[in-house]
Amino acid sequence: MPAITRPRGTNDLLPAEAPLRQWVLDTHARVAAAHGYEPIDTPVFEATELYERGTGAGTDVVEKEMFSFTDRGGRGLTLRPEGTPGVLRAVLAAHLDQERRPVRVHYAGPMFRYARPQAGRYHEFWQLGIEAIGERSPALDAEVIEVAWRFYEALGISGLSLQLNTLGDVDDRLRYRAALVEYYTPLRNRLCEDCQRRLEVNPLRLLDCKRDAGLVAGAPQIGPSLSSESQGFFSQVTDLLTAAAIPFSLNPRLVRGLDYYAHTTFELWHESLQGAQNAVGGGGRYDGLAEVLGFPPVPGSGYALGVERTMAVCREQGLGPAPRRDRVVVLGVSRTDAPTAAGVARRLRAAGIAAVLDASDRRLDRRLASAARQGARAVVLVGAEEAAAGSATWKDLDTGRQETAPVAEVATGLRHLLGAG
Repeated sequence: MPAITRPRGTNDLLPAEAPLRQWVLDTHARVAAAHGYEPIDTPVFEATELYERGTGAGTDVVEKEMFSFTDRGGRGLTLRPEGTPGVLRAVLAAHLDQERRPVRVHYAGPMFRYARPQAGRYHEFWQLGIEAIGERSPALDAEVIEVAWRFYEALGISGLSLQLNTLGDVDDRLRYRAALVEYYTPLRNRLCEDCQRRLEVNPLRLLDCKRDAGLVAGAPQIGPSLSSESQGFFSQVTDLLTAAAIPFSLNPRLVRGLDYYAHTTFELWHESLQGAQNAVGGGGRYDGLAEVLGFPPVPGSGYALGVERTMAVCREQGLGPAPRRDRVVVLGVSRTDAPTAAGVARRLRAAGIAAVLDASDRRLDRRLASAARQGARAVVLVGAEEAAAGSATWKDLDTGRQETAPVAEVATGLRHLLGAG
């Protein structure tokens, strides 16, 4: 019988990799909290309609990439392909925006998209992000971008570029849509199959096509379609980023793959990520999303960053948490010493020390070697003599220093050792 393998497009997070992901998540939570963002969590599945209406019926996410199913009550449900619609729903359903504005929240968790698996793109993947809900302000857009930038600074990542654009307001986009349709309609037969469909339902997405890049180069830019108010809004965003010493590149071709963006839109690219998957994340303003979801109009701004892609850049640049050697391994010298060793391990844990019990019957030298491979800083040996005296012997695996003392004193010595190490 063949062994069962993990599903295509998924990854196992093994113990050696877990500290890196936790470090990334903890760093983001710390940076977000420093800017006033509070944690929020939402269901891993939502009503399918949330994404059909919110993410946009003309997007690849909704048309091709959602994991959807029908429950026993006949209700359509979908594993979340992104975080923003669910977070906005949760905030507005709880009327948090009526208590204070803006509502600042941050989140992290798994997302699901049925796209062709490739480097940096999986069926199940993690995103972390923030949402600032309830205020239409250039200053808030600049703040959202700054939180993302400071997060990557805190990780120590270099080689990042901020790509920035504006999509204007609804009227601006209608004018721009008309300009794109006028440009692309005579070229329809030269478009890929997906773009021929996008020309009818979502012309802005034509600018995001990699297969028709040659045609994209000649397409009109959004600048002439922007009102003076939209231009002024975007100028304030860029001025604030300049004042914050955050470098950026204006990218008039930047169109995010989700329908709800308006005004400011941005992506963070990294030089080590190749091809179409070079973005570690992105975001922008979404002033019309609340109404689409059936709520009163409430503006918002936010971003989502890819955890796996961020981890890939960290590995490429040798970044990550400092190795933690904050545990000890407790060994019984012989098999009959195992119960006493277990009691010593309990007392050490009660004293706040991470103590791993090795109760195997392997030779002592092999168990000592195993403790070193596990990254233990020290071992605690319990034999018949120590058991009779209520003591134990602890050994520093770095220096070889060894000491026998009552268990309470062993705990004190280990706390000092682990604290200093």
